[in-house]
Amino acid sequence: MYDGYGWHGYGMGYGPFWWVFMVLIWLLLVVGIAAIVKSLFFSSHGAAASGSGHEPKAALQILEERYARGEIGKEEFEQKRKDLRA
Repeated sequence: MYDGYGWHGYGMGYGPFWWVFMVLIWLLLVVGIAAIVKSLFFSSHGAAASGSGHEPKAALQILEERYARGEIGKEEFEQKRKDLRA
């Protein structure tokens, strides 16, 4: 029924496609919640297969870097290298 201010009483108050906007709003809400849950529970801290492009360093490479910086001596370096290769 038209009352001078718009169509009311026959489901026409919001226009014929109001349901499209409601579906979009619900879809955005669900996608947003899923993104939050994914970021909280499936974080990529230390994961090599996360697709972040950061590969974990090999143990031997870390050992060589520590030796080069002088953090460990030659004897400790040789022993740890032998342990890693075993």
